[in-house]
Amino acid sequence: MSVHEQLEQAKAGFITKVPESAQEAIFQHIREQQLSGIEFGLREGGKAPDFILNNSNGDRVSLHEELAKGPVILTFYRGSWCPFCNIELRGYQQVLPEIQQLGAQVIAVSPQGPDKALAQQEKEMLCFPVLSDSNGLVSEQYRLLFELPDYLRDTFINTLRLDLAAFNHSYRWALPIPATYLIDTKGIVRHAYVSPDFMARMEPLEMIARLKQLNATTVAE
Repeated sequence: MSVHEQLEQAKAGFITKVPESAQEAIFQHIREQQLSGIEFGLREGGKAPDFILNNSNGDRVSLHEELAKGPVILTFYRGSWCPFCNIELRGYQQVLPEIQQLGAQVIAVSPQGPDKALAQQEKEMLCFPVLSDSNGLVSEQYRLLFELPDYLRDTFINTLRLDLAAFNHSYRWALPIPATYLIDTKGIVRHAYVSPDFMARMEPLEMIARLKQLNATTVAE
C-alpha cells in the first residue's frame, strides 16, 4: 500500500475518532496557514542552512558532514504522536535500501526530545537518524516553525490531552510545517515539498525518482 493510500486511511480514521470540535479547530488552522500568504519553507535552488543536532542516542549530527557522504533527504515532522508523520517515516524506511544504493540517506528532524525520538526509532524500526530540534531553532532556520494559536493550544490540552511543550521538553508551543527536501552534496535544495496540510505528504517513491534525476544530472556535469 502506498504512503498516499495509508494517509487517506489515517485521514478517514481522524474524522471518525477525533471530536468534531477539535477537527474544526485543526482544519481552521490549516486554512489560516494556507491563506496567510506566508511563504513557508525553503525553495528549490536555495542553500540549505547547516545545523548540528543530537540524534536519539545523544550523538551530534552535522548536516554539512553528512552531505560530504552524499545527497540527503531531509524531512521535518511533528512528532511520534502524529500518525501521519509515522506513516511517512515508515514509508522512507521501506525504501531506505534503494535510497542508500543511490548514494543518499534520510535524516528526520522533529521538535521532540531524544528520549521520545529513541522510543519512536525503536518502535518503528527506523534505520536512519532521527534528530531532536527541541526548541525549533533549526525548523525556524528552514522557515517552517510556527507558534500554535491559543485556540489550538486549548484543543491540544483539553481535547487531545497533549501538552506539546512538556512532550518536547521545550519552552515553546511550536511545531514545524511538515516538509521534505532533497539536498545535494553542495548543500543546494534540489527538490522541496512543503505543505501546511499535515495530512498530505510526498510519496517516497517520487523522492527516489527525484534522486535518480539528481544523480543523472551530477554524472552529466
